Amino acid sequence: MQLLDYAPIAVLALLALVVSGAIILLSFVAGRPRHSTTAMTPYECGVPTFGNARERFSVKFYLVGMVFILFDIEAIFLYPWVVVFGELKLFGFIEMLIFIALVLCGFFYIWKKGALDWSPNESPEEQD
Repeated sequence: MQLLDYAPIAVLALLALVVSGAIILLSFVAGRPRHSTTAMTPYECGVPTFGNARERFSVKFYLVGMVFILFDIEAIFLYPWVVVFGELKLFGFIEMLIFIALVLCGFFYIWKKGALDWSPNESPEEQD
């Protein structure tokens, strides 16, 4: 390959650097610092801040995050399957049923263990 084949990529990279540099430079030139007590306090969705920001999160917060990732990955695996579904026929359908059944087993397991229950009144051990 010749060096001229990479010229459009180099022009695009140079243009991106020039535009981003110009935007940063303009923000320093046109923007003025506004330092006040109101501007320097953290914004908490309109609720006045209280307590320490370094409090520990509940483990259930992380469990719900992992469950979200689990079902997000399931959805990612469904898209390519749908694209080639016509070629896979019954075999592909049965494979996807097994996959969805395994994911649902995991979902029912975390549901039974109380990972989706956010009520502070009882712990998952008390539910068994």
